[in-house]
Amino acid sequence: MLTIRALSCMLWLCLLSCSSQAEEPSIISKTMDAYYNRQTHINDVMNDPAFGDYGRLIFPVNTGYWSGTTLEQLDLTWYNYIDPDKTVEVCNYLRNNAADCFIDIYTEAEKQANPQLRNTGLFFFRGDTGKPFAICNAGGGFSYVGAMHDSFPHALELSKLGYNAFALIYRPDDAYEDLARAITYICDHADELGASRTGYSLWGGSAGARMAATLGNSANLYSLTGRTDLPQASAVIMQYTGYTTVSQYDGPTYACCGTNDGIASWRTMQSRLESLSALGIPTEFHSYNGLPHGFGLGLGTVAEGWLIDAVRFWQQQSGANDIRSAKANTRQQNSIYSLNGTRRNAIQKGINIVDGKRSRFSERNVSLFTFPNVSELERSSKFIQQ
Repeated sequence: MLTIRALSCMLWLCLLSCSSQAEEPSIISKTMDAYYNRQTHINDVMNDPAFGDYGRLIFPVNTGYWSGTTLEQLDLTWYNYIDPDKTVEVCNYLRNNAADCFIDIYTEAEKQANPQLRNTGLFFFRGDTGKPFAICNAGGGFSYVGAMHDSFPHALELSKLGYNAFALIYRPDDAYEDLARAITYICDHADELGASRTGYSLWGGSAGARMAATLGNSANLYSLTGRTDLPQASAVIMQYTGYTTVSQYDGPTYACCGTNDGIASWRTMQSRLESLSALGIPTEFHSYNGLPHGFGLGLGTVAEGWLIDAVRFWQQQSGANDIRSAKANTRQQNSIYSLNGTRRNAIQKGINIVDGKRSRFSERNVSLFTFPNVSELERSSKFIQQ
């Protein structure tokens, strides 16, 4: 015979299940053939004949900054929360679109004159014809390019929303030059790429965020490209960087960072955006409790869904209103996280982050957590918020 407590648990789970089934996904899935899985060897992806010579650029050329034998084991220096399933999805997307997913931004003559240019290029995640484009720039401390976690996943998700997204593989010693070339190339070939020349955005994490901010500045754009006809980016989307330069020529800026980032202080980022706002430049800032450096999309953490917030900011700056709907941050109510920002399936003894609030639970509190929503739990005399 079921107890009242058991019935309460079943009711709560039923309500959560019905709610999740009824909610429309904010990002449209694309059907792909599964060439790779978690156990696929990284070298097998890089050496897949379908990719030709550019397969070696899918993972960092500077091999001293990453490790792992299989896709599931991939580890990148300075990065956290690498999602093996997203790595597999990205690799399968590239394999399904191997014929036209890579673009050389330098000519063969230029590459012969400077062989290092062979370590550059754009990976194209195609969106809707005629829609704006985004260039995603991975970080890596200007030592390597951590694209598999810090730009490929972003570009893939943006393409699902209808945007034409590009992930730049650049030379760490000449990153700004390569981004300038990428912007020039896409604008000059916008028609054949099926992208709009205007209303674009620049994205980046860590070192890549510095690149985005620098080229998102109109004065720098004209200086580094030597072109006065190129439009300025409608929005700059930045993650976890200590970049502090402020100018009246900077573009509208969205920034996010974790509060436990030992490399890029969230306070530094917030301060810069406050300075931009004082100049009348549109800004939006988010900090995520407990997250360290390099969380990427933040899948499975308190930051999950930040990309949708950033897209909405970009839309506001570009005036776009016909892109596939980017729903507001879809993090569920009653979300439970640990202090380091990792999602939990249930309340645990000690400190938990529940609906964004720092809360302490004893063993008795945990056993009582059978209510259908947190608001009722908050009314419990055993619930203590700090």
